[in-house]
Amino acid sequence: MSDLNKLTIAEARDALAAGKTTAVELTEACLGAIEASSALNAFVHGTADKARDMAKAADARIKAGEATAMTGIPVGIKDVFCVKGVPSQAASKILDGFVPEYESTVTQNLWNAGAVMLGKLNQDEFAMGSTNEASCYGPAVNPWQGADGQKLTPGGSSGGSAAAVAADLCLGATGTDTGGSIRQPAAFTGTVGLRPTYGRVSRWGVIAYASSLDQAGPMTKTVRDAAIMLGAMASVDPQDSTSADLPVPDYESLLTGDIRGKKIGIPREYRIDGMPDDIAALWDKGADMLRDAGAEIVDISLPHTKYALPAYYVIAPAEASSNLARYDGVRYGRRAKLGQGDGIVEMYEKTRAEGFGPEVQRRIMIGTYVLSAGFYDAYYNRARKVRALIKRDFDNAYADGIDAVLAPTTPSAAFPLGAMDQTDPVQMYLQDVFTVTLNLAGLPGVSVPVGQDKQGLPLGLQLIGRPFEEGELLNQAMVLEQAAGFVAKPDRWW
Repeated sequence: MSDLNKLTIAEARDALAAGKTTAVELTEACLGAIEASSALNAFVHGTADKARDMAKAADARIKAGEATAMTGIPVGIKDVFCVKGVPSQAASKILDGFVPEYESTVTQNLWNAGAVMLGKLNQDEFAMGSTNEASCYGPAVNPWQGADGQKLTPGGSSGGSAAAVAADLCLGATGTDTGGSIRQPAAFTGTVGLRPTYGRVSRWGVIAYASSLDQAGPMTKTVRDAAIMLGAMASVDPQDSTSADLPVPDYESLLTGDIRGKKIGIPREYRIDGMPDDIAALWDKGADMLRDAGAEIVDISLPHTKYALPAYYVIAPAEASSNLARYDGVRYGRRAKLGQGDGIVEMYEKTRAEGFGPEVQRRIMIGTYVLSAGFYDAYYNRARKVRALIKRDFDNAYADGIDAVLAPTTPSAAFPLGAMDQTDPVQMYLQDVFTVTLNLAGLPGVSVPVGQDKQGLPLGLQLIGRPFEEGELLNQAMVLEQAAGFVAKPDRWW
């Protein structure tokens, strides 16, 4: 078989089971593609030797009849996941040299299922950003090109994961979604990104940004692949008190393609001023596709949506300022060179000033400010109350019989690297306008590529589901995926 790296997870699983290829051959195809794609800067720590050993073990497992759906499947791991014996620094200078002596629960679940690790993937530093430009490794690059060969952002923070999947460097990848960091890059690269319900996937061993919002999920080429990969990643975890003690369904078996009678809500508050015609037309088209498949399309109101973005950018930095206080140069990671007479205070100051990039420093400062004694009630407590109201909006919609909400994933297609003014963070934060609501509410959401803009760049729509009903959500997403028939791939330039 040729072009093995272009297979989907489902196709590769079936080929492995039928003896048409081996995990070693599949892995070598991906390693070759990675080596030929350094211009994308998607992989930042290679693990080729480890991948070959894991592939051999997977082939032995398949031969013994002990394979699962992920056995022998080569995947990339976002740098925010701790992997034992592999550099894991969340794309930050402050964790330079950090090699964990333990394994995150998500990656351990994948290895238990027989998946093969190709390497660590680029991201925004500590998962803070929407363009992958806040990375100590430099930005990942979108495989899709803009006008006149412009290099585009793959989105963030899981930009490296999205670029790697879109460019067929791996069959699937892990990502994390705190305010849209799986779904937005998926929309920018024409891939599928699933953010599960908060608690569905363990956060243990995932380097924290905002603990009440972070959630790991799969980034794949198809909805079916997302269902397969989520089944391997999800589990209850005694090491994570927020993980849900619920059985993990066979998500793939729930992909029936039947959504007759389902009610899909269209929130009027998401029709923001200045929405591009391409996005608005695609949204209407997506609603028509679901209607044609037998779903009922219902206009709904989520009245507190307009407060979501400011509430998110109070809560997330507040939690970040607390989580990132542990990086001080004392126990692990980077320590600044000290001058004669420097004490522990100078060590903290110099280490954090050198180790944290501008975006991380900005969010730490914002978070420290909103948690300070004089402003705690005015900002943080008020944001928490708004968060509760946003969650109640969704609860009310679902109580009225709505099965899922359909909305755009992003307010635009991918834009050129450097287009966002880094001195105006609000411009970048507005990229999260459609995605942050479900993070605040703890709900599952999936972005599906549905069409292209006037330049031929991919555009995505997202479905927001009921809590812990990822199976239903993925089934609805598969219907949308099949109706859209999005098969476009980026022209290879890299």
